[in-house]
Amino acid sequence: MSSLNEETALAADVHVGELGFSINHVERMEAPVTWRAYLLCAFASFGGIFFGYDSGYINGVNGHKLFIEAVEGISATALSASHLSLITSILSAGTFFGALVAGDIADWIGRKWTVIMGCAIYMFGVAIQMITGAGNPFATIVVGRLIAGVGVGFESAVVILYMAEICPRKVRGALVAGYQFCITIGIMTASCIVYGTKDRPDTGAYRIPIAIQFIWAFILGIGLMFLPDSPRYFVKKGDLTGATDSLSRLRSQPKDSGYIQFELAEIVANEEHERQLIPDTTWFGTWANCFKGSVFKANSNLRKTILGTSLQMMQQWTGVNFIFYYSTPFLQSTGAISNTFLVSLVFTLVNVFSTPISFWTVERFGRRTILLWGAAGMLVCQFIVAIAGVTVGFNHTHVDPSDSTKTLADNISAVYAQVAFIAVFIFFFASTWGPGAWILIGEIFPMPIRSRGVALSTASNWLWNTIIAVITPYMVGEYRGNLKSSVFFIWGSLCTVAFVYTYLFVPETKGLSLEQVDKMMRETVPRTSAKWKPDSTFAGGGCSRGNTSGPDSPKS
Repeated sequence: MSSLNEETALAADVHVGELGFSINHVERMEAPVTWRAYLLCAFASFGGIFFGYDSGYINGVNGHKLFIEAVEGISATALSASHLSLITSILSAGTFFGALVAGDIADWIGRKWTVIMGCAIYMFGVAIQMITGAGNPFATIVVGRLIAGVGVGFESAVVILYMAEICPRKVRGALVAGYQFCITIGIMTASCIVYGTKDRPDTGAYRIPIAIQFIWAFILGIGLMFLPDSPRYFVKKGDLTGATDSLSRLRSQPKDSGYIQFELAEIVANEEHERQLIPDTTWFGTWANCFKGSVFKANSNLRKTILGTSLQMMQQWTGVNFIFYYSTPFLQSTGAISNTFLVSLVFTLVNVFSTPISFWTVERFGRRTILLWGAAGMLVCQFIVAIAGVTVGFNHTHVDPSDSTKTLADNISAVYAQVAFIAVFIFFFASTWGPGAWILIGEIFPMPIRSRGVALSTASNWLWNTIIAVITPYMVGEYRGNLKSSVFFIWGSLCTVAFVYTYLFVPETKGLSLEQVDKMMRETVPRTSAKWKPDSTFAGGGCSRGNTSGPDSPKS
């Protein structure tokens, strides 16, 4: 790799001279971001649609009469707590294992081919779900969602890795935020389709929403075949020709352009520097590298792994998936909402239209700032919903005098106010923590452990997604915990934890290349990271000092 570094650096010196800056220029001119480059980088975010769609359609399907009767029997009016828990959570369990495996596969066959493989696995799982209603419907929906979950795991882990490695640094945050935006579009699309088929008298009421998942996987899988793989993947494999071609296509510049040669020189130099700190080793050793160093050193591999996994854990702790997985049966229990499918659709629309705000804020104010404000806004909304619920809202109902099988809310206006604050909570989540956690996990890991670090972080998201999906029916079920609005005290408390954690441990990575992020974390602490500015480049030899987990690393 040393010879590759020297060759690339020399080539870069020749070409960048024509552009008026040297290889040691920190604020070097980055290749202008053309519309073609935007579209190439943004297309990968389309993977968020089938992630979101799969999360969104199950909420409505679980509340549909025909589906309930197919799973529970002809006289059933609701899924049992155990069946509801397993059907909802099993996809997340499959995704957890898929995300863990995807990191190794992405280093073996490349980023884009791993996502394409995930699309194929996902479609196979959808095919199994399609036969729900024949034979044992409960078994087919569970097995189908488990297999589809493995495919989603491949996609959710590797798309973030792929986008972080191909996007220009100045717009990387906005483009990766597009992944979360596509998740919200997927959820909205699922809600619309479920709402549109809910009155069908046949099994198409739930089979149509299931079948449409094929479309998203097909579009992403076919489209990615025409995109280049990550230039950093090629450098990791020692293939400079492939890396040059990839960068040329991604930046819409000739292969011999100074812009391309300079960026490639920086990637190669950083790869060589990080290989000195984290040498190649056995398969087990590469995983062990993710956990090396001290938890008290801000730039240790262990600290970065904890940061990535805890960010994804806290994204799930906000309670947002309680709304998207269980809002339909939860609102039905209040007796105040006549059309719960429509209210769930409103929540979804708020989610969709709030997310694009992050395209601007994440680059204007930074990752750390929006996570702080987002956690503050969410905790306020959650506590308002909880307090209103236990005093005058969701928790207070009476039997309908005209129908003893139904309950009605004592104070419908209070219930509507709670619904409004749930919508405000979704606004804060969608514009901050929704995209912010995904952006950061793609930026904080050094190249030798990046694929595994992102995989571990994504697996953490799905592990906690699974845990929350499993326990929630027992927390709010009428014959279980029956917490009703009190469950929002739990989510509000966890959002408070997220606020404190962000202030203490989350660094600011706005405007930095992936190579500069590592240097920033070595030289500063999270609370002052926004003020850090790079003063040298890897290609120029000025970033070679320091140690990933050594004594010079700052303590938090």
